This record gives sequence, structure tokens and C-alpha cells, in this order.
Amino acid sequence: MKDDIQKKVDEKKENVSGNVEAVITAPAVAIAPAVPVTTPVGVLPVKIQYDDFQKVELRIGKILTAEKVANADKLLCLTVDFAEPAPRQIVSGISMFFPDPNVLVGKHCAFCTNLAPRILRGLESDGMILAVSTETVFSLMEVPTTIPAGTKLK
Repeated sequence: MKDDIQKKVDEKKENVSGNVEAVITAPAVAIAPAVPVTTPVGVLPVKIQYDDFQKVELRIGKILTAEKVANADKLLCLTVDFAEPAPRQIVSGISMFFPDPNVLVGKHCAFCTNLAPRILRGLESDGMILAVSTETVFSLMEVPTTIPAGTKLK
């Protein structure tokens, strides 16, 4: 009986490892240590209702242009295609991770697309790019270019 169970477990492992495909393709970038975000002991993060989460619109956008914002150390101004009538301008504080902003052009990344527009250094930003970081690593939430611009995350 144990041998049969172990055989099934081994078969499942082989099947899973043979079918796994990397989805996030952005190379991780080392970053300077940051102040860690911690929750005080005994305090849980605020929970939101499912209906509130459904209001957030996350879509894939294709970055068309990326330029440093003048007189701003951290900001890049991105032009992003979401398969809408016109591309959107998104200003993001990611310049320190991309010394050459042109490496972003053509990438398909996840964005929040229904935030109210905000003015940053005189430029209107109409969305937010999604990224992940630790104290030592930073990465955009990038997907393969086979996922078309405008695709909604599920």
C-alpha cells in the first residue's frame, strides 16, 4: 500500500515539474536596504470586503515609451497601451531600478487602471504599475508578450 502511494506521489511530482512555466520574466534587480514594512505584534492588517476588492481593475499594459522625469530622481514617465482608444501616461517612482528606461519599452506588465488620476511633478498619472520588492530585490509584475495589452487580471 505504501509503495502504491509513494509511486503516485512521484508520478505527480514528475507531472508538475514537467509542466511548470515561468510567468514572471522580469529579472530581479538588487536594491539598497529599505525600511521593512512590519505589522506590530498582535495587530492584524485591515481586511476588506470582496465587493471592495472587485472594484480594483488590474490589466496588462504594453509599455510604449519610458523617460526620466526632469528634476526628479525617482520618477519615470511611461506611455502605456491598454488597447483603449489612446495610450495612457503613467508616472512611477521606479527610475532607480532602470538606469536606462528604454529597457522597459515593449514589456507587458500588470497595472492598476482605475485609480483616480494624480498629478506628480506636474505630470498627470492615470494608473499604477505593479511591482514586488524585498529589502534586497525589486521586480515588475511582467508577463509574456503573448498576453495582449488590455487583458484583465483574474
